[in-house]
Amino acid sequence: QVQLVESGGGLVQAGASLRLSCAASGPTFSSYTMAWFRQAPGQERGVVAAISWDRGGSTLYADSVKGRFTISRDNAKNLVYLQMNNLKPEDTAVYYCAASDRSYYNMRHRQGEYKYWGQGTQVTVSS
Repeated sequence: QVQLVESGGGLVQAGASLRLSCAASGPTFSSYTMAWFRQAPGQERGVVAAISWDRGGSTLYADSVKGRFTISRDNAKNLVYLQMNNLKPEDTAVYYCAASDRSYYNMRHRQGEYKYWGQGTQVTVSS
């Protein structure tokens, strides 16, 4: 069983930066594929970024955040981060940390493939 707790959300102005953190519990965290999803009002939850478990740390990003967001993980500390730079109003959403025991390389990184979820943290970007 993996438990995930997000932190770091808030209200910022366009162009600002935020770093989200996800603290994970569980002895096998280092073997999980980790991801950040987001959901805006009236929209479906979609992947923002994902990272593999291995030391190479393969990553993927939604087109809308490429070049602005960076996902990383610290397996020794059971933490996953999402560094968000140059935030835009359209980034406003609830951000969720998610974990999957499936291989990163065999996933489409859709919501249904992730087994464990945090409670979410609100990010609001004003124009």
